[in-house]
Amino acid sequence: MTPHVASSFIAGALLFAAGADLALAQARRAAPPPQAPFETSRSVGEMSGKQAVVATSLGEFVIDLLPDAAPNHVGYFMKLAEEGAYDGTTFHRAVRYGIIQGGDPLSRDPDRSAQYGTGGLGVLRREVSDEPTTRGAVAAVLQPGKPDSGGAQFFVCVTDQPALAGHYTVFGRVAEGLEVVERLSAAGTDADGRVVERLVIERVTIRDRPPDPFSTETDAELGAMQAVLETSLGEVGIEFFVDLAPRHVRHFLRLAALGVYEGVAFHRVVPGFVAQTGSIGHRREPLTARQQGFVTTLAPEFSDTPHARGIVSMARGDDPASASTSFFICLGAAASLDGKYTVFGRVVSGLEVVEAIERVPVDGETPVERVEIMRVRIERRPTSPPGWP
Repeated sequence: MTPHVASSFIAGALLFAAGADLALAQARRAAPPPQAPFETSRSVGEMSGKQAVVATSLGEFVIDLLPDAAPNHVGYFMKLAEEGAYDGTTFHRAVRYGIIQGGDPLSRDPDRSAQYGTGGLGVLRREVSDEPTTRGAVAAVLQPGKPDSGGAQFFVCVTDQPALAGHYTVFGRVAEGLEVVERLSAAGTDADGRVVERLVIERVTIRDRPPDPFSTETDAELGAMQAVLETSLGEVGIEFFVDLAPRHVRHFLRLAALGVYEGVAFHRVVPGFVAQTGSIGHRREPLTARQQGFVTTLAPEFSDTPHARGIVSMARGDDPASASTSFFICLGAAASLDGKYTVFGRVVSGLEVVEAIERVPVDGETPVERVEIMRVRIERRPTSPPGWP
């Protein structure tokens, strides 16, 4: 969404345009005198490392809460979530692939749709920080012209919204499920941007942020594991050389646990040389935001281990530190790769599957028949076969 669209959204859409001002004025006349702004009793430390899991009628997304940036907003959001105050409310406004707005307590009642966007406000002072209003930002809705009017309602930026920067309190950021947020934003709306169907927030649950996959295991514990590539031609078991390339092993296991390799093709097969896979550009579906966050490059961990048949090594570009997700299985001795690519494992089962991949017809080096990894299963490594160190 372009900045001028975002500006028009601010002007009228963070409350209902037209009849909203009248409804808000009526609500103010009926409301009790304003109370002191909410201030949380929780410390920043108590709120740090927390996430909100937002279950909706179109799926689930997860928000990393940011108490360092907005302690009172985070404290109030957590309080409401724990009280069940969001359960049964809706995302009542949307700009397609722009912004979604929800959390109004009035939206529980289908008969009060004309007032959606006016409820639950006027509770919080603004807490502006350097947090940008970029894709995934979660911020408090305000009454027009009233910077200290935040409350229960919030909006999520589906795309970058630079025109909103500095005007709204950003108190969270979507860590998982941005594809769900996109689906919510694409719901049908009327001429005023009101969502036609009921996009229900079924429940908001506060939890501790789970540790990153394979972030706490020791190298020895990683070495006791193996990966099983479940391919369209059968299973291939790989054991790891954690003593040679601990960072690569941890990185591979983390990507596998996150499902990064699901639906990735073997995009390059050179008989007698290598079968290469793991490239995100050859994945059936795009990565989620959480998966993408773990796609990083690795410094090399070269060793003197020869690239022999069955060896598993990390692919890279011209830069030795450019390895990311792509890896290859050696189909024969490849001395030209020795000391230039990071060896991190070897095939210990399913060599017949590797041979089947090697036999797939190719156009140049590209398989004519798609062979893909459907899943990577992580399990404890059995005793090494006889004759293996």
